[in-house]
Amino acid sequence: MRIGSEQHKELFCRWFMDSHEKYEPVDLAWPELEEDALARLRTIPFWSIALQTEQNAGLMLTSYATTVSDSLIREAIALQGYEEARHARMIGTLIDRYGLDAEIEEFSPKPTRRAFIDFGYKECIDSFIGFGAFRLAREAQYLPQNLIELFRRVLSEEARHIVFFVNWVAYDRAQRGRPWAAVQTPSVYWGYLRSFLGHFELAGSAKRSVSKQAQLRPTEEVFGEFSVARFIDACLKENEDDMAAFDPYLLRPVLVPRFARILLGIARTSERVRKPQRQPGVASPAA
Repeated sequence: MRIGSEQHKELFCRWFMDSHEKYEPVDLAWPELEEDALARLRTIPFWSIALQTEQNAGLMLTSYATTVSDSLIREAIALQGYEEARHARMIGTLIDRYGLDAEIEEFSPKPTRRAFIDFGYKECIDSFIGFGAFRLAREAQYLPQNLIELFRRVLSEEARHIVFFVNWVAYDRAQRGRPWAAVQTPSVYWGYLRSFLGHFELAGSAKRSVSKQAQLRPTEEVFGEFSVARFIDACLKENEDDMAAFDPYLLRPVLVPRFARILLGIARTSERVRKPQRQPGVASPAA
């Protein structure tokens, strides 16, 4: 199958729409939480950021979809906008049900191709990080498993979104006269660079939001025994599990996992170097 062909477009659009799951957050089986679980949930300080991000994404994508001339792609992007808005409703339901603090600001979307591309690369990074955080939080059992598993569907949808995006952007660039991977590569790197710069810009607002809410618990309490290497490894494993479920003919995000594997090697080497070495002839202390 040639990337940028009509067959490619049919594949990634039909796959995305056919894999859509129908549900409404208010209809899900939200568990009753004990006081200690509620207290732990309320110490997590980023509900405002999460709600704002998902709401903004839904508005931007829904607006951008109306500007797309291709009817099939327009329908698929509109569906992604609906799912992002539903993620906002998911977080909003969580906030309302468990009495969490969250504040959001008004947002006027810019429905442009550039805005969609910037959002897509940002989502590739955010989703990869989210995969690892979800895996570690599930293993540490910081929150009840039935609550954590409610958000499993959100992570699965984010995985679908980034696969749809990397296929769309490759298709779109091919349609604009850049069908070869080598020609598209500089644009991919530039897209991720813009996303990284955007993350730095958001850091200030995130810090202000966190300061208004309860202080975050120690990392070890939320994720268990924590290290950079363990976190990156969790991101890679969860990403591999999600990507394995999709049609093998679909493109996958490759740059973030590739960069993460390099960082994982560096982190593991650093941990080995810092680990205290037993001196020859010196007995270990009694356990």
